[in-house]
Amino acid sequence: MWTRESRGRMAEIARKTKRYPTDLTDEEWQRIQPLLPAVPKRGRRPTTDLREVLNAIRYMARSGGGWRMLPRDFPPWPTVYWWFRRFVRLLLFRTIHDVALMLDREQAGREASPSGGILDSQSIKAPHGATRGYDAGKKVLGRKRHIAVDTDGRLLMVNLTSADIADSAGAQTILAAIRKRWPWLKHLFADGAYDRGKLMSKAAFLDFVVEIVRRLDHEPGFKLLPRRWVVERTFGWMVRWRRLVRDYEARLDVSEAFIHVAMGSLLLRRISHP
Repeated sequence: MWTRESRGRMAEIARKTKRYPTDLTDEEWQRIQPLLPAVPKRGRRPTTDLREVLNAIRYMARSGGGWRMLPRDFPPWPTVYWWFRRFVRLLLFRTIHDVALMLDREQAGREASPSGGILDSQSIKAPHGATRGYDAGKKVLGRKRHIAVDTDGRLLMVNLTSADIADSAGAQTILAAIRKRWPWLKHLFADGAYDRGKLMSKAAFLDFVVEIVRRLDHEPGFKLLPRRWVVERTFGWMVRWRRLVRDYEARLDVSEAFIHVAMGSLLLRRISHP
């Protein structure tokens, strides 16, 4: 909700950015800079300003434009794209996101590693995806984003599949990977689509508790279900970044990287300008 205080805060951030609202402020750059790859000791030293490269990538994620449409204020698009692919291989965007997530949780007075989360999925169109399928329930030809978020809506894990993969099957991959990334996570909430025998058996084997929050079909009108609305808000945060409204990427790793760019930018701005 917009208030006088929030309007003043956003105006102050806009004054600190150089050209575009997505540009890194000095406070955000100070938090990111130690995570960037070190300058090689041998060979020619890179001349590209990595801060400008990150500004360009964030601009691309928010505006939804193509690489060749990158404004001239930024470095040449082939240079930005080369660094972007290198950052994807180094898992830099995931690292920035996870560090910002833990700092944001500590800033909110919570433990850095969450103990509870919510599972859900979102089917989106992927017109150029090499891997895609048809979701008969949502009538969507494309990909499906299986995500896990903490109880405040911060993204913990994302698994991208073709849209014909069932919610419970995509969640099994999340359960297998989330233990290594967030070891203290124990309790998960989900809707009725996740109440499947294989998923529940795997959750029990991995020492997870999956609690199903069911719809209240017997009550008329709109009802706000506990826990489940949190993950829907996270999907709303995602699609505010125009490149995430649809999945325009041919590769799954590139698509996942843009999700971490978007969600990491939100967390980074929150912790740098409380």
